[in-house]
Amino acid sequence: MTVSSKICVAGAAGRMGRQIIAAAMDLGHQVSGGTEASGSSDIGADLGRLAGREPIGIVTMSDVGAAAANSDVWIDFTRPAATVAALARLPDLGVKHAVIGTTGFSEQQQSEILQAAERLAIVKAGNFSLGVNLLESLVRIAAEKLGSGWDIEISESHHALKQDAPSGTALMLGEAAAKGRGRDLAALKSAPYDGPEAGRTLGDIGFSVRRLGGVIGDHSVAFGSPLEIVSLSHQALDRKVFAHGAVSAASWVCGKAPGLYNMDDVLGL
Repeated sequence: MTVSSKICVAGAAGRMGRQIIAAAMDLGHQVSGGTEASGSSDIGADLGRLAGREPIGIVTMSDVGAAAANSDVWIDFTRPAATVAALARLPDLGVKHAVIGTTGFSEQQQSEILQAAERLAIVKAGNFSLGVNLLESLVRIAAEKLGSGWDIEISESHHALKQDAPSGTALMLGEAAAKGRGRDLAALKSAPYDGPEAGRTLGDIGFSVRRLGGVIGDHSVAFGSPLEIVSLSHQALDRKVFAHGAVSAASWVCGKAPGLYNMDDVLGL
């Protein structure tokens, strides 16, 4: 049974923020607060209206402390610096749980998230869709079974405004492939191919990126030998899939002990 949670949404007026508010309401949770960057024209906007619903009497604020007061869980799909800064404040505000869909963190920021997880129960994932997380498991199995003699290429496409590349999902799939081979992705990642001597090295995991139009998120992983190619892919058709996954993760993480969790934990994969 799903337990109703009080959810504060970072970046409430953004594409994902609006979808998360709607999903939280649809799934029976209380939207208890929302933030936007200082100076945004959306400060003071009713969160219900942002999601295309009736007003709920709660508005966006620029201050994390004011917005998150009395919330059970913080959901954040914003920018790395803003996410890390919020995580550092949440425990002192009485917020014990967080769901992080932000991508593009530096190594230092990743370290700060680990520190925050000593005081917070955090679900962090590059993608919150059930299909992508199933794909991650399949990629790991394929990489293990096919062996290092097969080339691996990961391709991703997103809308023209996306900043980080490769996407968090593409890196998540790359990590799954590397894990299937008993290696770290950092040792195998190869991207981009460019120049007169840009051939691949046997065993590397290659990445290619496209940014165009309004693509929500397309990912494919191809395994190739001299005789055949095996392809696994996922296409997101609606941002609702990420929002519903994030809200489900928020429901799951409430009551969990401090630590860093992922969608495998949430889905029991």
